[in-house]
Amino acid sequence: MKKRIIRIIFLIIGLASLTYFAVFFYIYSSQDQLLYQAYNKSEQANIPKLAIQDLKIKAQDNNIIQIWYLPPEKDKPVFLFFHGQGASLESGKWRYYRLRKNGFGFLAIAYRGFSSSEGKANEKGLFLDGLAAYDFLISKGIKADDIIIHGHSLGSGVATYVASKREARALILESPFSSALEVAQERLKFFPIKLLMRDKFENTKYIKDVHIPLLVVHGEKDEIIPAKFGKKLFDNANSPKKFILFKNGNHNDLTKLGVYQIYFDFLGFPKADYAKEIVINE
Repeated sequence: MKKRIIRIIFLIIGLASLTYFAVFFYIYSSQDQLLYQAYNKSEQANIPKLAIQDLKIKAQDNNIIQIWYLPPEKDKPVFLFFHGQGASLESGKWRYYRLRKNGFGFLAIAYRGFSSSEGKANEKGLFLDGLAAYDFLISKGIKADDIIIHGHSLGSGVATYVASKREARALILESPFSSALEVAQERLKFFPIKLLMRDKFENTKYIKDVHIPLLVVHGEKDEIIPAKFGKKLFDNANSPKKFILFKNGNHNDLTKLGVYQIYFDFLGFPKADYAKEIVINE
């Protein structure tokens, strides 16, 4: 009887070990898909009432990426927007409406492996894509002081890196993380994520080299990237800086909750949202 119990115990331990290593292998082999969730369907700029230029630009490594660009009205800046995981260019249309109806320009980028951009998503590649998008604006005669670098979620990693390498009017980080590694480790506490994860997006490392006004906004109810990670990034940043917590905000609903009014006010513009003639059903 005793030997039988011992065999059962070893069997349970063996099955548990096999399960653990199976999950371990899945996390390692699927990490790019889990992190980026690349939207790889072709997109065209057909958003009503927005004359968006659908363009292709070349990154430093010759990878071709897709961008949507709408120049600003006179004396208005441009938002250089970096989206989150799994997002399409079109998914940012409510952002574009708010910007355009207040005269701002915008450039939205599809990372490599997303939409019609070539290549495969990876941290180094996304950084090159971000720099290429910034340099495109400069080539169009946009001054650095008229560029607002804006990153949402995963895009906070690209935005922070670009802001550490280029001058700009301000950096806006929406639902950001201190590092993608820290978020992943909290979700998967029983796995050595630091050893597994290739693309760590260490924002706290790059934010130290950012010396422009910073605005960090986060939703208190964010379950994808808890607000404590955004606050940690903020605490590691240089001044001038401002942190705003939306008490009822989640990860993807800050636009609906009026975050663009906060952006415009932070930048010294009127607290407008979008023109009344534009009907937005969200």
